[in-house]
Amino acid sequence: MKKILLCFMAVAAMTMFYSCQQNDGKCYIEGTVVGEQYEGKRIFIVPIYGPKTAEYVDSMEITNGKFHFTKDFTKDTMQMYQILLDYHYRMGVQQLLIVGEPGHIQVTIDSISSARGTPQNDSLQAWKEMTEKHYQDYATYNRTVSMLRKEGMMEQADQMVQQGREIHLAYKRYSRRMADNLKEGVLHDFLKENFPLTYKRKMPDGSTKTFNADTNEEITE
Repeated sequence: MKKILLCFMAVAAMTMFYSCQQNDGKCYIEGTVVGEQYEGKRIFIVPIYGPKTAEYVDSMEITNGKFHFTKDFTKDTMQMYQILLDYHYRMGVQQLLIVGEPGHIQVTIDSISSARGTPQNDSLQAWKEMTEKHYQDYATYNRTVSMLRKEGMMEQADQMVQQGREIHLAYKRYSRRMADNLKEGVLHDFLKENFPLTYKRKMPDGSTKTFNADTNEEITE
């Protein structure tokens, strides 16, 4: 009984310690880089917005295929970051977009990179996987369209173009729904900025007109 009680107390202490780490306002990024050729190279975490000076950019040497960053955040200072290798060694390695938010983020840097572990980064990873699939499908449609046009099959090519547009529209709607479901936060703002419903264009006469982002048709008041 005494041993069971001691084990229970140890587990409880570990749980409390981990919980405190999760809620201490810090972002713990634990990363793995796939490939022995990157041993000893530097990896960087760079803010997407704002200055890219030494004050805001962190870096460290990859050791035993691992790296880590710790950053302090409040709700008002969370933002998007890129994790990327020294530019001499980036060929074939996917740069990684993450949300800097309190918690533990598990990162893998490879030909297809990933990040999981916090609410917004889990959602971001789902969006990235959807994005990769979308552009693979979209590229397949474009190759098929080119082949059909070379063979003089214009009607079939036009049909494929329309199907491709519908696929891209579905992807944009998926991204907007994710933003709406998030309601607020860094990822919400990022998706809203990249998938607006409308956009403005300055005309040759100096006026500004508003257009539907999906149809490119002018929106009149």
